[in-house]
Amino acid sequence: MSVSRPARCLFSVPTMPTIRPRIRCRNFHASPNLSERQRPKRLLKATGIVRRPAEEVFKKYTQEEKLLLAKKYTPEQIEAIEAGEKAISIEDLDKRGVIRTDLGVLPYLDDLSQTRPVLDRAAKWSGPVDPNARPMTYEEMEKNWDEVEEQYKREREIEWARNPPKDLIAAQAKKREELGVQPGEEFPLRESLSRLDIMKIEDRLSSFTGSDGRAIPREQEIDYTAPGLPKKFMDEDGNKPSSMKSEAELENEADPRDPDGLYNRLIKQSGLTLDEILDYKIKILVRHRVVNQTRLGKIQSVYCLAIAGNGHGRLGIGEAKGQEIEETQQNARIAAIRSMQPIPRYEERTIFGEVDGKVSAAEVTLLARPPGFGLRCQHLIFEMARAAGIHDLAAKVPRSRNKMNTVKAAYQALLKQRIPDEVARGRGKKLVDVRKVYYGGRV
Repeated sequence: MSVSRPARCLFSVPTMPTIRPRIRCRNFHASPNLSERQRPKRLLKATGIVRRPAEEVFKKYTQEEKLLLAKKYTPEQIEAIEAGEKAISIEDLDKRGVIRTDLGVLPYLDDLSQTRPVLDRAAKWSGPVDPNARPMTYEEMEKNWDEVEEQYKREREIEWARNPPKDLIAAQAKKREELGVQPGEEFPLRESLSRLDIMKIEDRLSSFTGSDGRAIPREQEIDYTAPGLPKKFMDEDGNKPSSMKSEAELENEADPRDPDGLYNRLIKQSGLTLDEILDYKIKILVRHRVVNQTRLGKIQSVYCLAIAGNGHGRLGIGEAKGQEIEETQQNARIAAIRSMQPIPRYEERTIFGEVDGKVSAAEVTLLARPPGFGLRCQHLIFEMARAAGIHDLAAKVPRSRNKMNTVKAAYQALLKQRIPDEVARGRGKKLVDVRKVYYGGRV
């Protein structure tokens, strides 16, 4: 073959244009292209965060705190604690270890020794209980009020002696005007009670009297009353509430979203509501006809395999066989909802490490992937991961591609994950999230 090319090939103009228009190709996964990915937007601007220096937050131990530590730790342990604190860089603490004090801060550090009256319930009395306790009479209530009021006034006088209020004289003059006291008459401020004082006194009043005739303190009381009756016996339209209706009445009232009552039995047995069931991600993955050879001949039926997930870490699979397609599919969906189990998720987006599953000749390998990787796996595992709330995952199916066995192997692999907490517990160690402890939860 000649190396030289003809002149018409060297000087001729190509018929196809050199610049071709860019055609967007369709991806085979849910992840966007690299050019279309956007960095996550911060919900809180850095300018709105009120920061304090690390030296004010992490103060040095006082002499009293060292004495308390000496009661709990040995001298060698205290030396190890001090050496560990000295090894931490002050510059790194100043840069990363600042605890947020704005409204959007998360309570990573919580003082469990204090009881918050709005969020925490009052501690129940664990001491002895008087079996002969009885409700107070009217005369005993008046006597208890006088005793509690006198005790409150004494405590208030001690508090005023330590920290006198700024507007004490103004409050006294205002109270004299309210009660109509003449300028020449004496009116001690001790006898004045504001609305807040009366509410504090009412919180200390007792309701029961013991066998010795003394009032039982408020914090030692036990509720002897029966549970309250329902406030509403009838609806606005004059109908009975659902808690007072019989099973026949409930079955007759069909929800328009489920007119045939397909989920009635499931709702009664599982305690789920119809809203929760309809929010589940349910899909039929496998459906085909099967034949059973008997002495009467070949009997055909339908096989269905469905999955159900809530999108937040729960997944289940269900199988069903039957003669009718619609009935079989519905039975498979209900079986999948019944068998839902929690799936461990790392950062609520991927799995923990690499896991394998094997059912018959089908083998499945699931691999964790970084954020933004997407679900790069076959369509069966893709639907399972999406139903379970997993967004970054890779999968390999090297051997048999049977659909039913592939779904079962993938489900088996998701349940076989080893959580770091379980590994640490098996080794007798304690697992600590460094990002929350060392960096104050800012990562």
